[in-house]
Parts: sequence; structure tokens; C-alpha cells
Amino acid sequence: MKKSPLTTGVAVTVPETAAEPATEPATPPIDPSEYGYSEVRRGVPASAERFTVTSPDVRDGEALPADTWADAFGCTGDNRQPRLSWSGAPQATRSYAITMFDPDAPTGAGFWHWLVWDVPAGHNGLDTGLPAGAVTGANDSANAGYLGPCPPSGDLTHHYEITVYALDVPTLGLPTSTPPTIAAFVMSRHIIGYARITGTVRR
Repeated sequence: MKKSPLTTGVAVTVPETAAEPATEPATPPIDPSEYGYSEVRRGVPASAERFTVTSPDVRDGEALPADTWADAFGCTGDNRQPRLSWSGAPQATRSYAITMFDPDAPTGAGFWHWLVWDVPAGHNGLDTGLPAGAVTGANDSANAGYLGPCPPSGDLTHHYEITVYALDVPTLGLPTSTPPTIAAFVMSRHIIGYARITGTVRR
């Protein structure tokens, strides 16, 4: 029993009501084939010029070949980095950077698979190696170099954005160990042009 507030100088007792049991809102079953999406801010300024990148290994919008897949996380690919050629970059280009990013990874922040920077401006492509002076950055597995695709089995189709950036500086001055997000942030302040090709993978 508890006392009500004094209103007439007489204390009146009223019965306590039983507390309502707390109930959790019903949670709908999770469909593992679908994930929510949030807009990710583009790391490319609106003023950046577009140029062209092509690859004998990647057809834009089509599946990546199996030998470019990872040799880890349950995948058995050859982890071979795609060969790239580009043309039409801005005349003011002083170096290039290359990245491969998966915006569909179920991490809430995508997944960086490949980062290379300080590619000299005189180059217009990458084969299996890197030119002198180029820096191979860390990917999101914390290892340097290319890490091929290996999305979760049964997941939706993942899109792997392979981008070549034209930069207005000859070097970013970053060590190989720089985390991918930091490298992308520093690079974003120097982008004057970019070219992109996208491959897909679904397991």
C-alpha cells in the first residue's frame, strides 16, 4: 500500500497496482540474403575529371574471374591482382593511386581489398608487379598487397570497385603500414581525376 498526496489534511491509502511486465518488441526473422545500406560519403571531389581504365581481366559490371579471388577466408583462388591500363588522365597528374573497394561487405563500412599509391605519372598501367617508387598499402585484413574477393557464402552479389586516381602530388608520403581509411582520407585531398571499373562476385 502507498499513501496518496495530502490534499485535505487526511492521508488516504490506495491499493498499489501490479506493475506491468516489460515486453520486448517483436523482432522479425532475419533474412540472411538482405542487408540494410547507409550512404557512404564519396572520397572523390565533384570537380575531379573522368578518364578511362580497362582490363583484360575485368569486364565492367560482370563477374571477376576465379583466379582473382582470394586464397583465404574459405576461398581457393589464386589471389591474382587484375591487370589495368588507363588513358586520358588530366595533364596536371603527378602520380596515380589504385584501390579496390567492396561497398557491399557486411561490415557497416565496406572493405578495402587493395591500395597502391605513388605510381609515377609516366605510367599508364599495372601488370603483375609495381613500378619503382610505388607503395603497396595495407588492405582491411591488415596485410600489404592485393586481397582478392571472398564474400560470405550465400550473401548478395558484391561489387568490387577498382579505381585509378590521378593525384596532384608525386607522393603521398605514407608508409605501407598506413591503415586503408587513413590512406584514402589523405589521398582524397589530392584527387584531380579518376577512372573506375567494377567487377562482381557472388558465392
